[in-house]
Parts: sequence; C-alpha cells; structure tokens
Amino acid sequence: MGKRNMKRTGRQLLRYACFLFYVLIFLAGGLAQVFAAEAPAESELYARCAVLMDGESGRVLYSKNGDEALPMASTTKIMTCILALEEGEMDQICTVSAYAASMPEVRLGVQEGETYYLRDLLYAMMLESDNDVAVVVAENIAGTVEEFADRMNRRARELGCEDTYFITPNGLDASDEEGTHSASARDMATILSYCVHNEDFCEITGTADWSFTDCSGARSFSCTNHNAFLSQMEGAFSGKTGYTGNAGYCYVGALRDGERVFIVALLACGWPDHRDYKWSDTRTLMQYGLDTFDYVEYDTGDIILEQMAVSGGTEDYVSLRVEKETRSLLLAEGEEAGWEVTLHASLSAPVIPGLTVGYAALRLGEEILALTPIYTAGSVTRAGWNLRIFAR
Repeated sequence: MGKRNMKRTGRQLLRYACFLFYVLIFLAGGLAQVFAAEAPAESELYARCAVLMDGESGRVLYSKNGDEALPMASTTKIMTCILALEEGEMDQICTVSAYAASMPEVRLGVQEGETYYLRDLLYAMMLESDNDVAVVVAENIAGTVEEFADRMNRRARELGCEDTYFITPNGLDASDEEGTHSASARDMATILSYCVHNEDFCEITGTADWSFTDCSGARSFSCTNHNAFLSQMEGAFSGKTGYTGNAGYCYVGALRDGERVFIVALLACGWPDHRDYKWSDTRTLMQYGLDTFDYVEYDTGDIILEQMAVSGGTEDYVSLRVEKETRSLLLAEGEEAGWEVTLHASLSAPVIPGLTVGYAALRLGEEILALTPIYTAGSVTRAGWNLRIFAR
C-alpha cells in the first residue's frame, strides 16, 4: 500500500473513531436522562410514607403509601403556625399558663405568668420546635388547646385533608375517643402547599437564626433553624422537622425552581440513629421532581363548545362561552391532559346570559386537574302561547 493510501486510510479511521465517540456520548447522555426521569422505587426510600406534590396545583407527583395516616410529630406545628398567623397579630402579647409551662422537651423553658410577643413565639416554635411555646400560642389564639385543635381540624377539612386528626398543637403523641393524633403524607404536603403562599410563614420558616426577649426584657433567647434541608439544595425555602418515639423522624419541606414549587412530605423516616434518612429521601424526591416535571399550558380557548338545546323558547339553541384563562400544569414527558365538557341535562327558556350550564374538566386520565365553568353566551325568551300552538 502506498504512503498516500495509508494516509487516506488513517484519516478515515480517525473520522470513524470520532464518529463512534460522539455516538457513545450521545447515547450515554440519553440514557442518563432516561434514568434521571424514572420514579424512585419504593425500596429506595427510607420513609414508610412519602409524597412529592406540585405546590401550586396540589397534584401528587409521587406517592409511597401517601394516604396512610401516621403520627406526624412536630410537623403538626405547620398548621399551628398558619392558624396563628391568620387568626392572631404578630405584636399580640401572649401569656404563659401553668399547663403550657409544664410541656416536656423540646422546650423553650417559659414560665407561668410570663408574656411574649406572638411573633417571637412563632420563630421559637418553628426553628427550635419548642413544645411549650406551641401550647402558649394555641391557648392565646383560641382560649384552650381543645378549641385550637378543633380549629386545626376544621381548617384541615377546608383544605381537603381526608386522613388528618389533630389533638395537640405541638405534635406530641396523643389519642382520645375520636382517634389518634395523625395525618397522611398527602395531607401534610397539602397543608404546606397552602402555607407557602403566606409570606410571613415563609419568612419565619426560612430564617436561620432569631433572638428575642420576653416582653419585660428580663429573659433573652436565641433560636437556630434545625431544617438542614434549607442549605442542601438550591431553592429550598421552607419546611418543618418532627420526631417522637411513635412517629419516628418526619419532615415536610418546600423547594422553588423558577415558577415550579415542589413539596415533599415524609412520615416514619427512620428512628435513632438515622436522623439523616429524611434528608436523603427529600433530596431524592426533589431531584426527581426537578428532572421530570415541567409546566405545560392549557388554554380554555381550546375548549370546543357547541350550542346547547333550549326547550320552550323562541330559539332552539343558545351559544356557550368560558372565561379566557390559561392553566399551567406540571407534567412529565409523555403525559398529556385534555379538556372534557359536561353540560346540564336540559335547559328551558327563559335563558339569560351568564347562566352556569356545566363545566370543562382538565383531565389527565381519571384525575381532574382543573375545572372551569361554562356559561350561556346569549339569551332566549320564552315562546308565546301562539308560538307554542304553531309549533305543534
């Protein structure tokens, strides 16, 4: 073989080698994306119950025993905090009762008769998880712990929680004739999804340190946030830890990435000495959410509306309309939602504009992700006696 042919063959082999190299790089990247998008196997998570939720729509993106009710320890204080923010005033002066001062560890060490500003108590409760402080808050907001628990349960039902029962404001293990202090991972994620829309709640739970005194200035305190996840992933901004002997380690946390908000709730995520299990599970689920779900927009203008039949009117049909709006949903690749129209069975004259006659459901399989009402766009008057005779 001549030198010229040898050089040509060498260049061809080099080109083939480069081509194969880039193909392998492409395939490796593609496989990495495929594996990154796979949902974690239940066996990969330490928690007995776990949920990843879209913090905006409330849609569950991942669930492991997500509807099983278990003790949730100090993650209870998420509900205590939001109720106090909504029903109290940050500058409200709170007085310590003997019962509140008797609470066990973890505790601030408040004493009967002392007074504190509600703002400082909420920081102590959410950063240090002080059990005595939670009772002070509950008693000064509702009068008694029992009344405060009733309000907690009422708000949980309003938020759509179906597997939650609050007895205490601090999450200490408790039972009564109605049941056990418990919640599901789905319900705890739902509650935090509601809370993160409150600026004061996010400010408190995202603060690293807080110092304050009682109202007299006689005693000083310093609090440190024990939510380690705040520094473990970019975008982490809120959450609450919990632990009791029955509940094990629990955690509910939030992460924001642009417009995407992800909520993770974990129950029974290990016992001593495995306090770090909850951070591992949270990172796993949050990364799965970041790698897998992106917003897809669905416009109500895409809803196909036909005219609706009207009986007993001067017209046989009336036009329909929906309000113009766009719904954004976090979906994985390959998931596709669609609008489904449901109308009332019949419509009789007289018909006025703006009458609600049905709804359009944005569905993903059997799951309804959004609803928008359908209205009449015009009017139809009732047919006169002579017109009804003529119609016969």
